[in-house]
Amino acid sequence: MPYPQNFKTALEVEAVVRAHGAIPATVALLAGVPHVGLSEGQLHDIAQKGLKVQKTSKRDLAYVMTRKLDGSTTVSATMLLAARAGVSVFVTGGVGGVHRGGENSMDVSADLIELGKTSMAVVCAGIKSVLDIPRTLEFLETQGVCVAALGADEFPAFFTPHSGCRAPCRIDQPAEAAEMLQHCKALHLQSSILIGVPIPREHAAAGQQIEEAIQTALSETQQKNIIGSEITPYLLDRIQQLTEGASLTANIHLIKNNARVGSEIAVALSQRQQ
Repeated sequence: MPYPQNFKTALEVEAVVRAHGAIPATVALLAGVPHVGLSEGQLHDIAQKGLKVQKTSKRDLAYVMTRKLDGSTTVSATMLLAARAGVSVFVTGGVGGVHRGGENSMDVSADLIELGKTSMAVVCAGIKSVLDIPRTLEFLETQGVCVAALGADEFPAFFTPHSGCRAPCRIDQPAEAAEMLQHCKALHLQSSILIGVPIPREHAAAGQQIEEAIQTALSETQQKNIIGSEITPYLLDRIQQLTEGASLTANIHLIKNNARVGSEIAVALSQRQQ
């Protein structure tokens, strides 16, 4: 997301969290130091640097800290750092997964491994259909991750509520996620619960347009015999072209909606722990 839109969105997302009774704590590395919670000035600084900030997965943390770099954390790194700080609820746009052709390339996101290692409620808009959603859900089952959809029987696919995959679990209220997480911690399961929140109904039309672009781009990869590690870069670039930037607007609406749900889970969890 380009500056200053990224900075504006970060402030708006934090405002949503506060408006629903929770405390936001944006995660990043600044000059090699992990931060769980940023000031407005720190948010502005890292947003302005944009792509100059090192994308930091779990595997990269020690390197970024050693070189004293700024780092924007992936789901896996964010979960690890947030958990170390005592945070139990994490909100993101989408999570990584098993890439198409992953059964041959072994291209599987580290996010899935961390979901199986860290006790936390992770709220997302589902798994993007550029990934292999059925294999991703199977991998999460192997990792012992409880996967649920909020108010739906089908697990969402980010820009669309329809992935074609039945959600392993269904919850209808954020408070249920809080109770599930409390039980997980009581049992020392050491794994997360992944909550898929469908795209808001008022943005479903735009989401459907983007999903159609995704399917078009996927068809093109087959026609052009694009395989392996070349698939994902081609898809991301082509989808941006086909949607003329609409995917960015929809993405912002999704993360704000996820922030609302995550805040409600956090408040309910806090109330249960009193």
